Amino acid sequence: MNKHNKKIVLFLILTMCLSAILVIKVSPVIASGYDMYKSAIEEKSIYDTIVSIRSSENFIPLDEIPQAYLDAVIASEDKRFYRHMGVDLLATGRAMYNNLIEGSYVQGGSTITQQLAKNMYFSFEKKYERKVAELIVAVKLESMLSKDEILELYCNITYLGEGCYGINEASRYYYEVIPADLTHFQITILVAALKNPTYLNPKAIM
Repeated sequence: MNKHNKKIVLFLILTMCLSAILVIKVSPVIASGYDMYKSAIEEKSIYDTIVSIRSSENFIPLDEIPQAYLDAVIASEDKRFYRHMGVDLLATGRAMYNNLIEGSYVQGGSTITQQLAKNMYFSFEKKYERKVAELIVAVKLESMLSKDEILELYCNITYLGEGCYGINEASRYYYEVIPADLTHFQITILVAALKNPTYLNPKAIM
């Protein structure tokens, strides 16, 4: 066997070993994540959870949310929101790479749909199992709802600090106005709060 063939054989062996390690490590996480998903929807179905969100007294339809807020949310949280099917493969791949480099879970690469899924069912604990469960719910949401409906739900459920959930409750609490009357500056502050509602909400940065 010449050197070239030896290199090919060694490469194939290495690839097979790495693939086996990946399967061994990832399979239990996927199984655990699926169990987490099943447990969540058995307690309350996705449809019933959507109905519950929409029945909240603070829920407002998409056309009552300023377009400037919607645009800023997409720009901040999920630039390819209208181009993916619930999972942004580019963002996920980048996050996985950075997590491997850091040796821990430091980035999630979550889309708006995934964040909605997380807010609907799961804790914010950084665990791969939760990520799998969240991803399954996100795919289900994309099959059930339009993009605008997903964005509408997201804007009505996100935590914005000080016990405020959703843009309607937050705009009334922080600025004493309905969302349609928010200024550009106020919108900027509220969108920033999405990243860290405890320390970046309007009251915390005053």
